[in-house]
Amino acid sequence: MPAHRSAFYPADAEFADRVRASFDRQKAMAHLGASLADVDAGRCVIQLPHHDAVTQQHGYIHGGVVGAIADSAAGYAAMTLTPADSSVLTVSYTLNLMAPAAGDHIEAHGEVVRAGRTLVVTRADVFAYKDGQASLCATLQQTIMVLANRPER
Repeated sequence: MPAHRSAFYPADAEFADRVRASFDRQKAMAHLGASLADVDAGRCVIQLPHHDAVTQQHGYIHGGVVGAIADSAAGYAAMTLTPADSSVLTVSYTLNLMAPAAGDHIEAHGEVVRAGRTLVVTRADVFAYKDGQASLCATLQQTIMVLANRPER
């Protein structure tokens, strides 16, 4: 996936540290073995290695796990643009699984499509990597609600 720079401007200069701290508190991602690979204004990448605990009966990474890292990557992309005293929650998302999540690891590349004061529309593409080659396996579209003046606990 080619790298690119964001056209969004964060409301909080410390957004990357705030996102990393939030990710570190998220027990679901730790349980899955996911890691935060990259954070920039309006975008976020989460990686997950292929391991037995996240697979379904055919040996592919389970679709629910694919959805979980896509949801988090897109949600954290939204969080990069919110004020320091706010937090975010997923309102809804649609996940399209297009191919099995097979390979060495998967990556969810989340990005902001449109940032509003209360609602943020995001998307995430999930790629399965095998022998260094990326293959698109899922796409998510998401709506995030910004909780103004309600920082995370």
